Formats: sequence, structure tokens, C-alpha cells
Amino acid sequence: MTGFGRAEGVVKDRKVTVEVRSLNSKQLDLLVKVPSLLKEREVEVRQWAGEQLVRGKAELTIGIEQHAQKRTTFDKALIQAYYAELSAIAQEIAPDHRTDLLAQVLRLPEVTTTTTDRVDEEEWTVVMGLVRQAVEAFDRFRSSEGGRLAQELGQRVLLIGQLLEEVETLDQGRADRTREKLRARLAELQVSVDHDRFEQELVYYLEKMDLTEERVRLRSHCTYFMETMEKDEHQGRKLGFIAQEMGREINTLGSKANDATVQRLVVRMKDELEKIKEQVLNVL
Repeated sequence: MTGFGRAEGVVKDRKVTVEVRSLNSKQLDLLVKVPSLLKEREVEVRQWAGEQLVRGKAELTIGIEQHAQKRTTFDKALIQAYYAELSAIAQEIAPDHRTDLLAQVLRLPEVTTTTTDRVDEEEWTVVMGLVRQAVEAFDRFRSSEGGRLAQELGQRVLLIGQLLEEVETLDQGRADRTREKLRARLAELQVSVDHDRFEQELVYYLEKMDLTEERVRLRSHCTYFMETMEKDEHQGRKLGFIAQEMGREINTLGSKANDATVQRLVVRMKDELEKIKEQVLNVL
């Protein structure tokens, strides 16, 4: 589901910014971006954010303006020991040779140590607080979008229901129209048929064209869709399944109708349903 949330604050001397954004997706596809200073916390952030975001192609970014600073320290005692030992060796082997022994000592291993600033537990608590604030803002954005989306979905489902009512009206006289059409065709061909056999074949033909079951099931699916939208739990996937069932009934109506006017109504139903399916991807 589309959404955006942002929070920022100061953690000691560092400005921290957290942003959360997402686009439509059937599943949760979460990308977490953290600075090197917080790499060891990335799994914790990903796990927590995944539980909150639920669905969508989402990205959570934590930015720190003052990144980790590296400091180099020297082991003074070790340098003195190295220098004394090298000076003694130099006096013994080549007392007249001029060599910058200190430069050589500083190249030896373990005389220097590089340390990196780390975020302590107190600072991390503040950072996670900002992450929660960003997610809360993100949820408020999605809630606002959800209200608008629910209204749009409801209107489209109601329109399908209205089109179905038109189909039901047309279906009432369809059997009589089909009977008269067949009789007129036989009259044009000037052929005689057995009346009883004609009625038997007509009944069989009309049973294959009967739309009652499809109309009832489609009406039921529309009602169930509206009821499901009213529930508090995450219903996005269920709404997607219901929309699929609606599509099956609409397709069957079109294939059985054998009536140009009904089929035009079915095309309009399909158009509305495709828009519903597209928007359902944006529902948690």
C-alpha cells in the first residue's frame, strides 16, 4: 500500500532522519538502509518494521548526518620498546648509518589502533523511538488513503450491483424473446417441426442459458466484499480472492447470455472489476 512517514531528531551530536515509504505490492518487499554506524542493528530494525508494515514494496531509511568517526591511537610503550631495540641493532651493525628509525617503527604492526564511534544503548533507544514515530506517521498516511480507497471500492462494487440489476431486468423476458426468435427463424426456413420435440429442445437450450445461479452468486460476492471491507483486520488478500470469484461469475454471465445488450453490461462489469482488482493491491 502506498504511504510515507518521516521523523527526525538529535541523538547527542548527531542529527538522525528516518523515512518510510511504500508502493503497491501483493507481498511485503522491505528494503532497509542504515549507515555503517548502525549495521549491527539492521536485522533488529528489519524484523520490527516487517511486523508493522505488513504489505507493500517498502523502504525504510535511517540517515545520520555525522557518521562514524575513526580515531587512531598509538601504543607509546610499544613504540619506545621497538625504537630502543632498533637503535641498539643499528649501533651494533652500522653505527655510522643514518636512518629515520621512528618512521620505521610507526610502520610496524600493532603500534597503532583505529577505533570507530559506536551508538550506545541509550542512543539506540532514541533512534528506535524515531523509527516508531516515522512508522506511526506512515500508518496515519495509509489510514487516510485507506478511507478514500474504501469509498472508491464501495462505489465500484455498488455500480456492479446496479449493472447486475439491469441484467436481471433483461433476463426476465429473455426466454420469451429466444422462443419467438427461434419460431421466426423456422418460419423463414418454411420447415415443419414436431411441436413437443421443439419445446423439449427449447427447454434444454434455455436451461443452458439460465443466468439465475450466476446472478445470485455474484450478488452474494458483492455483499461479502462490502462486509469484508468493514472489518478491522488486514483484509487485502481476502478482498483479492473475493474479486476473483466475482470475475468468474461475470465471465460466466457473458458466455451464457447470448444477448448483445447483456454482454455490453457484462463488459462494463469487467471494466469496474479490473479497477477494483488494481486498487485491492493497495489494501493491507
